[in-house]
Amino acid sequence: MHIEPAVVEGAKIALSYASGTAALGYAAKLALQAMKTDGALALLVRTLIAAVAVFISFEVLPHTPVGVSEVHLILGTTLLMMLGVAPAALGLAAGLLVQSLFFAPQDLPQYGMNVTTLLVPLFATAALASRIIPRATAYVDLSYAQTLKLSLAYQGGIVVWVAFWALYGHGVGAANLQNIATFGVAYMGVVLLEPLIDLAVLAAAKALRGLQGSALVQSRVYSAA
Repeated sequence: MHIEPAVVEGAKIALSYASGTAALGYAAKLALQAMKTDGALALLVRTLIAAVAVFISFEVLPHTPVGVSEVHLILGTTLLMMLGVAPAALGLAAGLLVQSLFFAPQDLPQYGMNVTTLLVPLFATAALASRIIPRATAYVDLSYAQTLKLSLAYQGGIVVWVAFWALYGHGVGAANLQNIATFGVAYMGVVLLEPLIDLAVLAAAKALRGLQGSALVQSRVYSAA
């Protein structure tokens, strides 16, 4: 997900700097909490895993500009479930920054918008997961319906934020509304595909019980909360 250049310009872009800073600040708060519960090494390892996965998803895998943004896999719910909300958030922010700095410098002015659009739905999805997934259920035992709900929440949040930035930047003109709608429809493929990826990754984790208790994954993958 990358907001196209010129969607928000001029003085209006200051809002994205504020929202991006707030999102990163909350991610830092979660990281401090994760360090207390899991340790600094586990946080670092999981963040690096997330950052590499995000970079591959954004830069290596197919990604197509559609309307006001790009359509590609993000793997947000996969990272959230396997690594935890703090490493997932830091990895999304870091992977996006590396791509913007070294491979797509034209996206750097939109970094505040992009990081807001990626992280705020992630935080909301983490809160939703705590409500809809029973505490006695390990993530490796989730159903497609449960993962679909999380994917809908995350991807739906992304579409809402993309629409917000487009409307904020260019108003409710017919062409702008059409571009937003085109992006939303195209993103439905990602919404349906990512739960399958989540289940495949969780199934692989279930088969690899040796990961249980390691710094590579969060404990909730194998154990109830």
